[in-house]
Amino acid sequence: MSSSEPWITLGRGYEESLKLLNDPTRESYVARLGTEIVGFVILNMAGAFTGYIQTVCVAPEHRNRGIGRELIAFAEKRIWRDSPNVFMCVSDFNPGARRLYERLGYKVVGELTDYVIKGRSEILLRKSTGSLRDHHAKKD
Repeated sequence: MSSSEPWITLGRGYEESLKLLNDPTRESYVARLGTEIVGFVILNMAGAFTGYIQTVCVAPEHRNRGIGRELIAFAEKRIWRDSPNVFMCVSDFNPGARRLYERLGYKVVGELTDYVIKGRSEILLRKSTGSLRDHHAKKD
C-alpha cells in the first residue's frame, strides 16, 4: 500500500499504514487469490459517518481485475447491516478511483479542501439505501 498511489502522494508510509490496519477501532478485511493477499478494505463503523470505507487497496499488479469492485461490494453488505449509508473519500488527484466509485452508484456530497494535502481536496462520496430514521425503524 505505502509504495503505490495514491498513498505515496498522501504521504501515508509503511508504519502509518500498518498502524491503521491494526487499529482495533476499525474493521479490516482482505482479498486473496489462493494464498496471496491482493487487496484489503478498512471500515470505520463508529462516529459521525458510520459506515465509512476508510481505505480500499488493491496491489498494483492486480488492479483493473474487479478486485476493488468486489471489496467495495463486500464493504457495502457489511455496512448496510448497521447503516443505510456508505461513505468514502477519494482524492481529487485519483480520477480513476473516482470514476469507479461513481459507476458503482456513489454520489458527491462534499469536498474537503486542504484536508490531507494543502492545495488538494478529498471528495466525500455517499451511497444510500435510505434515511437513518427508516433504517432504524426497520430494525426495531
